[in-house]
Amino acid sequence: MAIDFTLSEEQKQLQALARRFAKEQIAPVAALYDAKEEMPWPVIEKLHGVGLLNAVIPEEYGGLGLSMVDEVILGEELAWGCMGIYTIAMASDLGITPVLLAGSSEQKERFLRKLTQKPSLAAFGLSEPGNGSDAAALRTRAVKSGDGYILNGSKTWITNGGDAEFVVVFATVNPEARHKGVVALVVDKGTPGFRAHKLHGKMGQRASATYELVFEECWVPAENLLGQEGDGFKLAMNTLDKTRIPVAAGSVGVARRALEESTKYAKEREAFGQPIAQFQAVQFKLAEMLMGLETARAYTYYAAWLTDQKLPQAHAAAIAKAYASEIAFDAANQAIQIHGGFGYMQEYPVEKLLRDVKLNQIYEGTNEIQRLIIARHILNS
Repeated sequence: MAIDFTLSEEQKQLQALARRFAKEQIAPVAALYDAKEEMPWPVIEKLHGVGLLNAVIPEEYGGLGLSMVDEVILGEELAWGCMGIYTIAMASDLGITPVLLAGSSEQKERFLRKLTQKPSLAAFGLSEPGNGSDAAALRTRAVKSGDGYILNGSKTWITNGGDAEFVVVFATVNPEARHKGVVALVVDKGTPGFRAHKLHGKMGQRASATYELVFEECWVPAENLLGQEGDGFKLAMNTLDKTRIPVAAGSVGVARRALEESTKYAKEREAFGQPIAQFQAVQFKLAEMLMGLETARAYTYYAAWLTDQKLPQAHAAAIAKAYASEIAFDAANQAIQIHGGFGYMQEYPVEKLLRDVKLNQIYEGTNEIQRLIIARHILNS
């Protein structure tokens, strides 16, 4: 079997475009939107303008139809600029994925087309206040009513939730059936009975907007049901098995930024008459950062390749997500140490890297959940 790590010409062009965009459009304003806790709509509009927003949507609906390897290439570059801003685009892809996996041709045309016609976002509504990791214990109810469902309940920690054109909401038609009673319903923005409340005070990723969603007698037509009743839980898990890989890609981008910032600072900062880059203690930190970065990137590409080849990849996605996010957190932590007192100040970007990437160890399944997935793969193989 041939092994080839070379990017295609199209992938190199995608990488160059995304790298330039991150450097020119994201990095210069990242600290501003973080401080303001404000959605960077001008950046989102520009991202749409160059075709990199909702790029996973197939070409027939106006997107680029990116492969998973393409998504990894894009994700690393955008997250290098700002993990919070990248999360906006990544969470939109998260909301799109259930439609791609289970939507009919009519549903794809109806829901996806409007995301490519103008700068628009999607969202994924699974987590609830009382069941973050226990996704089968949903309390949001969907009761059949005429030619549709009435939703009652709430979701929390939903990125893009109040800004999205639609949210894929997971609810139960029968709580006693647990995962077998879950449905996936597409709820359009502005649907009566659907409210969104923005959450404030996040540690990091403050450029991305996180919401609590409330549904009170919210009627959703049956034509917005993805798949069949009872398919929702499996659809949610299949979605996360795919979308954890872009989380890993974002972590790789943060780790790369941490290494680059640390290398630059270590060459410029002098102590005891020489640049601190000359000290072995600093050199070892840089070496460890590169070791983690390269191995995380390689495995993330491998998980993406498995996905594109339609091979089993749930365990690989879990490994990539957990490993890359922990490597990135360590890299950001070491970057602060290398910067010393300056690293603790907002004058330099490394303190933000640490605050931002911590969330990568939590969302789309905590790293403890990833270890459960990996362990089950070991024990069942």
